[in-house]
Amino acid sequence: MARMHTRRRGSSGSDRPTVDEPPEWSDVDADAIEERVVDLAEQGHDPSQIGMKLRDEGVQGTPVPNVKLATGKKVTEILEENDATDDLPEDLRNLFERAVRLREHMDEHPGDAQNKRALQNTESKVRRLVEYYRGDVLAEDFKYTYSVAQRLLEE
Repeated sequence: MARMHTRRRGSSGSDRPTVDEPPEWSDVDADAIEERVVDLAEQGHDPSQIGMKLRDEGVQGTPVPNVKLATGKKVTEILEENDATDDLPEDLRNLFERAVRLREHMDEHPGDAQNKRALQNTESKVRRLVEYYRGDVLAEDFKYTYSVAQRLLEE
């Protein structure tokens, strides 16, 4: 499948092997994993960073290759149960940060056509993702603007 904003097709990559149960060498208790996930979230880590830390550092020295296999729940589900989630989903927050950064760059360098296109593409992705989250995570009348994104990132 082609990428969203290019004519290229993207590179193929390896897929994770289909496994139904965690490996035998990773026998960490599910409750210990959930406690570690909440601790990492309280330290300010995003769900993707939490997954990488559990993979690399583990819980009590034992790596956790896949949180969902070990606990039966995704990292975001664990965070929702323990009321440790952010206001914005991680992917939308990252796009907001990129759009704000590009807009500030465009204010300083108005002739930068390449970054002008990057800003248009990023804002297009933001609007598409806002439409996906509208009603569930975001309010029904939420509309993306630069000032709204700036205000949400400051909170």
